[in-house]
Amino acid sequence: MKQESAIFAGGCFWCTEAIFQSIDGVISVESGYIGGHVVAPTYDQVYSDTTGHAEAVRIVFDADTVSYDDLLDIHFATHDATQPNIKDGVERSRYRSALFPTSAAQRLAAEQGITRAAEELGLPLVTQLEPLSEWYPAEDYHQNFWEKEGQENAFCMMNIPAKLQKLRKKFPKQAKET
Repeated sequence: MKQESAIFAGGCFWCTEAIFQSIDGVISVESGYIGGHVVAPTYDQVYSDTTGHAEAVRIVFDADTVSYDDLLDIHFATHDATQPNIKDGVERSRYRSALFPTSAAQRLAAEQGITRAAEELGLPLVTQLEPLSEWYPAEDYHQNFWEKEGQENAFCMMNIPAKLQKLRKKFPKQAKET
């Protein structure tokens, strides 16, 4: 097994986490914060949109089962990377579309993935390539949110099932069986 890690931001981390937890070869997904200027921020601080952090997920995956390129393609297919920092029609920098490559090879692959996704969509992407910085895990109640209580949450129910359906339809080889 060739274990690697990747960090993706694509809106609310509950949605992003649910997608990546549904991919064969993904070992773990942790919701958290990255890219800001406050040390060890809390959810309330990040939510205030004053810390500069993005809500993101840190993924550990078996690169022999699922490639970083596959993860990139899935990421771009399951969130709107054409709109800057938008959630529920409101602009918030914590919900930006961003990639935090963990190596030079990932950075090159991310650049190519952005180009590939923009060509497929026929639209420019707003996804930012940001330098790897300190990772801060989100509070426990945010971890595994979809699995624990997302199906009781109206926001999650409005968003996650459609994203999971898109994942299974567009990436049947990568999606875990339900």
